[in-house]
Amino acid sequence: MKIFLVDDHAILLDGIKSILEKEPTLKVIGEANTAEVALEFIKQHEVDLLITDFNLPEMDGLALVRLVKKISPITKIIMLSMHDEVHLVKEILKEGINGYILKNDSHKELLSAIAAVDAGKIYLSNDINKIIINSLQFPDEERMLTDREREILKLIAKEFSNRDIADQLFISERTVETHRKNIFRKTKTNSLVGLIKFAYANNLI
Repeated sequence: MKIFLVDDHAILLDGIKSILEKEPTLKVIGEANTAEVALEFIKQHEVDLLITDFNLPEMDGLALVRLVKKISPITKIIMLSMHDEVHLVKEILKEGINGYILKNDSHKELLSAIAAVDAGKIYLSNDINKIIINSLQFPDEERMLTDREREILKLIAKEFSNRDIADQLFISERTVETHRKNIFRKTKTNSLVGLIKFAYANNLI
């Protein structure tokens, strides 16, 4: 099975690669730290399985999944992410990925996911299964924006820059940028004015 890895953390890439290379039936044929580099590779090479993070610079993992589905429909996809928000998990699953596991899951779970996907099955880690089941039992808990995203949205409305928001909330600018992208995507807005109008109309701030 020919596998391509995408993650912008070199240490994580090396760790996953070392795990997979111990398996005789698996071969890591390439790796990238951006979605753009991954797409160029997939256009030119046959990839059986793409394992990608959601948080990527510029184009995120969800956009990457959508494009890979168009460029190479036969390529199977496993999302390996730290994100466990119900709204985002469901949005990614709707794109027809073959597996979703969290970064804090064990190496054994990653190998189980690959084996299941190779066999034509859909694989969701135990934690992701629990999240989906919980959202069915308690639908009121599934909100458009998380508490942190609402917090950041309020600061965006006050015209705070990413650096200002990062300083205010004691998080990195990159984390702020990721939240900002998620907020625009979830609200289906593409401008600051549109976002603020949507936020007030839907009582998000």
